[in-house]
Order: sequence, then structure tokens, then C-alpha cells
Amino acid sequence: MPFLKKGKKCQPSSRELIGLITFAGHLTQREILIITGVRRSGKSSLMKLVCDDLLNSKDVLENNILYLNFEDERFIPFTFQDFEPLYETFIELENPQGRIYLFLDEIQNVGGWEKWLNRLYEFENVKIFATGSNASLLSSEISTALTGRNRQIVTWPFSLREFLTMKGVIIDAKSLYKRQKKVEIKRLFREYLESGGFPEVLKTGDTTLLEQYYKDIIYRDVIARYGIKNIKEIKELTLFLAANPGTAQSYKNMQRIIGVRSQNTVKNYLEALNDVYLFFPMDLFDYSLKRQIYNPSKIYCIDAALSNSISFKFSRNMGHIYENIVFLELLRRNKELYYWKSKKGREVDFIIKEGLNITEAIQVCYSLEDERTRQREMQALIEVKDELRAERLTVITDDEESTVSVEFSRGHGEINIIPLWKWLLG
Repeated sequence: MPFLKKGKKCQPSSRELIGLITFAGHLTQREILIITGVRRSGKSSLMKLVCDDLLNSKDVLENNILYLNFEDERFIPFTFQDFEPLYETFIELENPQGRIYLFLDEIQNVGGWEKWLNRLYEFENVKIFATGSNASLLSSEISTALTGRNRQIVTWPFSLREFLTMKGVIIDAKSLYKRQKKVEIKRLFREYLESGGFPEVLKTGDTTLLEQYYKDIIYRDVIARYGIKNIKEIKELTLFLAANPGTAQSYKNMQRIIGVRSQNTVKNYLEALNDVYLFFPMDLFDYSLKRQIYNPSKIYCIDAALSNSISFKFSRNMGHIYENIVFLELLRRNKELYYWKSKKGREVDFIIKEGLNITEAIQVCYSLEDERTRQREMQALIEVKDELRAERLTVITDDEESTVSVEFSRGHGEINIIPLWKWLLG
């Protein structure tokens, strides 16, 4: 039985330290903590570090911790009916005293798990942590079963700041103004562009792992779990989306490209890809909900480097790669996101909405050197200011930085131009 045994203490990374700080507030609460995120984003490592912290810092006895990894092939025949006998065996063998800490890794592999956890929560002195590579862990059915009894943490691939910390580069208020530090940050930013944010890829420098991650997600998390029979269709869809990040795609267009009979099939595929955190849709912003629903979504990948590694494109569109990176960072910052089109048809890449207000409009453009490109990006932001009264206007570029004064219908204001690497560091 795969119980967790105390071993050599781990040295936490910056990601893990952030995780421990996040976990600290949850340890004293009764609620079940569900950790979701894409495969290989560090969920298991984070849970194991929490186990280590409980043993070494919180003086929790070894016998009070049960860790189960349902990716272990020995759990293949395991069903929800086996939970109770396993738990009783743990109690009998380990004889825990006081609160029990239960860690369940990749719990979505066992159907009906939420009902068992719900009963444990009600009748046992137990703190439960569960991970899964599937957003449907918090679907309406599970949320109903665990109403008021669960909290969620999402793990994302590393941000640029986390990557720099891993490399030993500490960012403070003065760092961005020191020439030597600035040069080092920009050099590492280029490395980050090539490697992406998956922890093991950054640790080893082996970007060939990205293609294996893609295959694992497609075959194990999508095809096997959702019972998809036509493998060719789902693979062609993912390759098409990877080659066109940040472009608006209608169901009809994707149906034509991958040759499926029904638009509902495309919709089901996209929902599955979203559930496993591989591709994310972003809707058009419109005050009319009907127009918002019937307009195509823009679709982004969980990791720009992974997207590039599987897209088989001979030349990279750096503007779209940068846009994908900005999208992921805004998700990390927990922003409510949309794209937008003006009455004249000009598009703004990101609209950030907080409550009833549009707090920021962001354009992503690799370079503003071409005057026509510059005018197009600026005019789109002027129109979003006039129509939606966006509070802040930003253009994110490769390495251009300035503040531009512009005139709006209600007066004048500024558009801030900032390099991507600096914007990512907040």
C-alpha cells in the first residue's frame, strides 16, 4: 500500500514556497482542498512538499498521513467501493492519533470519489487534499456533492518571475533600472520564450519533453477519459489550434478544417481540451449576451513553447506567441478576460473587466516600428476608450517603451507602451 514515508527533506523552489504560503491558511480549515491544473505543472510536487512540511515543521506524526497516487498502475482496478476498505486498513495498520491528513493524487481516475470524500468530511477528523488534471473536478455535479466543503487552487506553468527566481535572479524595485541586471533578465527572457513554463523542462533544458507532455495529455487525459474514438480528428484540431494561437475560431470553420460531420463534435472536443487545461477559449465582450455567445472565441494554449513545439510551422508569428504569454499571465492574475471589436471593426486583444467596469484594454504587438501598424493599434485603443471608457490603455511590445499622449472624444489621455518582459514582472 503506497503510504507516504518520511525521507530526506526536500528543498522547496519558489513555486513551492508560494504554494506553502497558500496552503498555510488552508491547513487549519476543514474544507477539502482541490488542486487542479495541467499535467506536469507541479501539483504532485506541491502536495509532497506539504507532507514534508507537516512532518518537519508542524510536528504531525508519520502515522497520521496517508498519501495515495492514483496514477500508480496498481490502482487500475480500483473503484469507489475500495475507498472504505483501504481507509479502514490504514487506520488498523497505522493507528493514527488525532487529525488525519489525506492526500489523493490524480483522484479523477476513480469515479464516485467525491461522495466518499463528502462522507469523510462529515464524520471524520480528517483534512483532505486532492489533485487532478481536469477542470471537471469542480463540475456542477461535484460542486453539488461538495457544496460549501471545498476550496480550489490552480497550478499554472511557471511565470517569468518564478523562472527568474529558479535561476537565482531576485527582482526588486531597482532591478529593472540596473543595466547589468536588465541585460541578464532580457537574456533569460529569451530562454523562457524557448522553454516555456513547465518545471521539468526549465530544470533540464530539454524542450523535447514538451511533445511527450502533449501526447500524455491527448492520449491519457482526453482520448482515454472521454472515450474519443476518432483520434485523427482530435489530433488535427489540437495541431490546428497550436498553429493559430489567439485567433478567433468559429465552430463551423473548425468543423470544415478537421472534417467532422457536426459542429457539436467540435464543441465537445473543445470542452474536453479546456477541461484538461490544454486550450482555453476567450469570448468577445459585448453588452448583448446574445451577440457575445454567437461570436467566435479566441483560443490559447496552456504554454506557448508547447504550442510552438507541436504546431509544425516553419516560421513563428511572434505577435501571437507574445499574445498567448500575456493571456496566461492574466489568468495567473485571476482576471476576467475578453477580446473586443469596435463599431468600425478594429480589434483589441484583451479587455479586463472588474465588476461593471472595464479597468484596462491591452494590445499585444511585437513591434510598432511600422507606422501603419502603430496607427492601427493606437486607434483601436482610442475607440475602446471612447466606447467602453476603459480606465487604462496598454500596448505590450518586444522591447519598445514610452508613454504616448492621445486625444479621445471626452478629452485627452495616455497610452502606455511597455516591453513584454517588463510587463510580466509586474
